[in-house]
Amino acid sequence: MLSDQSSELSENNGENESPTLRLCANGACMKTTEVEAKLDEGNIQDAESSLREGLSLNSEEARALLGRLEYQRGNVEGALRVFEGIDLQAAIQRLQVSTPPPEKPSTKKNKPREPPQQSASQHAATLVLEAIYLKSKSLHKLGRTTEAAQECKSVLDSVEKIFQQGIPEAQVDTRLQEIVSHAVELLPALWKESGDYQEAISAYRRALLSQWNLDNDSCARVQKDFAVFLLHSGVEASPPSLGSQVEGSYIPRNNLEEAILLLMILLKKFNQGKAKWDPSVIEHLTFGLSLCSQTSVLAKQLEEVMPGVFSRVERWNSLALCYSAAGQTSAAVNLLRKSLHKHEQPDDLVALLLASKLCSEEPSLAGEGAGYAQRAVNNAQGMDEHLKGVGFRMLGLCLGKQAKVPTSDFERSRLQSESLKALDGAIAFEHNNPDLIFELGVQYAEQRNLKAASRYAKEFIDATGGSVLKGWRFLALVLSAQQRFSEAEVVTDAALDETAKWDQGPLLRLKAKLKISQSNPTEAVETYRYLLALVQAQRKSFGPLRTLSQMEEDKVNEFEVWHGLAYLYSSLSHWNDVEVCLKKAGELKQYSASMLHTEGRMWEGRKEFKPALAAFLDGLLLDESSVPCKVAVGALLSERGKEHQPTLPVARSLLSDALRIDPTNRKAWYYLGLVHKYDGRIADATDCFQAASMLEESDPIESFSTIL
Repeated sequence: MLSDQSSELSENNGENESPTLRLCANGACMKTTEVEAKLDEGNIQDAESSLREGLSLNSEEARALLGRLEYQRGNVEGALRVFEGIDLQAAIQRLQVSTPPPEKPSTKKNKPREPPQQSASQHAATLVLEAIYLKSKSLHKLGRTTEAAQECKSVLDSVEKIFQQGIPEAQVDTRLQEIVSHAVELLPALWKESGDYQEAISAYRRALLSQWNLDNDSCARVQKDFAVFLLHSGVEASPPSLGSQVEGSYIPRNNLEEAILLLMILLKKFNQGKAKWDPSVIEHLTFGLSLCSQTSVLAKQLEEVMPGVFSRVERWNSLALCYSAAGQTSAAVNLLRKSLHKHEQPDDLVALLLASKLCSEEPSLAGEGAGYAQRAVNNAQGMDEHLKGVGFRMLGLCLGKQAKVPTSDFERSRLQSESLKALDGAIAFEHNNPDLIFELGVQYAEQRNLKAASRYAKEFIDATGGSVLKGWRFLALVLSAQQRFSEAEVVTDAALDETAKWDQGPLLRLKAKLKISQSNPTEAVETYRYLLALVQAQRKSFGPLRTLSQMEEDKVNEFEVWHGLAYLYSSLSHWNDVEVCLKKAGELKQYSASMLHTEGRMWEGRKEFKPALAAFLDGLLLDESSVPCKVAVGALLSERGKEHQPTLPVARSLLSDALRIDPTNRKAWYYLGLVHKYDGRIADATDCFQAASMLEESDPIESFSTIL
């Protein structure tokens, strides 16, 4: 039988002799030079006979040793010729007979010694299986990848036949376990290289589900390789076979879910110290979770990573990105404040730009964001100078948002001027950036520089090839502010022709308002009816059991349709229809300041002022910054001011507050003029009426802020 040295080449080092390699087995040894000479002459049969006689080996074992010797010498073709003569099936049958079933594990104290027959059997299995594995490697080196994969698969098939209950955790030859581990990792790589991706997927799943007794690092490598393949290969994996599914377990529905599951299992192993940390795993998990918009889950995974893996600033910045993508702006800004503290990394350019971007979305944070943006501009030097344009852009957005916070007219004008100056500075660095062109156009539009706004709207449409919906909406709103309603409708119709059905909601609402502006209420109602048909078709596409997330992702918002229709009927004084539409809207969204404002208009149209005032006030309780409700209450109180002077100060306060929030609201200027008139301040009233008249000439049918 084979001894422990049968799978090793030994060296005999004499004092005055060069090292001589020997082959040893069953207590006997022979020099490799004797065998090599015969192999060099092409006498494979003679070399095999010499080994069989000299080391008491059978044919498969002798061939295995010869093939390995040739492979180690670098003679891949010669090794392949030797390996071709091995009868694998015959060897498996002998090994199956001699390999006993696994016994129950015993304690270290009474662990039985491995029987000599079992030890020899495992050594024989090791030799033969190593030969087939090396045969697979030889075929791979010769470019015969498909054949190499088939041979590698035969190694694993043979192991399953020999160890039908799986490789035992104890009493197994170390070299045999190494060969099995290498074959498990090699097989899917060979199938991928040969282009048989379904076989590669099967090989990966077999590697992870079968009992190969892999160590944690080998298993982690297989899991990572499989996850990367699922994420980036573009091949749709079929679901796992029913035989491998455990009842009650989670079954991934697609590539993305399976890859994310594997990567999360890997992260858990890393955190428990069961495998070596691999930074690429978190990068692939970031990619996978970002694809399905689950960055909040990614944040949780980052929080669970053991301290020391990331620096704290790197962790804060990564978490800030996750929370910002999940819409949790406040949490993201708090993390960035820690990262940008003077004792941490206050000049980190990426963190400064991200912080300014997040602050630009909230008026209350816009001042802080302007500070971050200015620091980013100052630090964008040398190799980072190309980011100076981004810094100027963030600075312009923050200043523009800061100008909307209630403040003095002088301060508002100064901030708006600086905002435009910063955006113009950004254009010098990024003159082909469509988003920057759009934002600059909106800034000009909000300041009623409609000529410049129109130019930038057309530039944006040209830059995007007309493929972005908001560009068409912006141009239509600018045209409506210029009182060019028929041209705005032509633009809207052109956009509808280029827009998918599910994305037409905002355009159709815009078209309905244009119809009203052109005194075509019947056509406006028909447009809203078409919108309702879209809503019903959208609901049917999801079925009766729609989830909350599906309702939130609707391209055509049913509440907005019913509320828009109610507002349309209120402008036509069809109060019964308004009531019906408001009831439908209320079933979808119970509390809404805009809906209460429309309800107040309905009561006001019916000459019922008390319920109208109550509705407007309820709207202010829901949203204290609701300009329409402030103006409506101020209008009611100003009308009563003719007879009840004490109501005028309250009306003046509400209307002034509305103008601090929206200084371009023409109705607020008009009713504030009435308040001044009734209060005897004719000069102030004249100024207010003049402002209202000028704004009416440049008033869009929807606020420009609705397209941001």
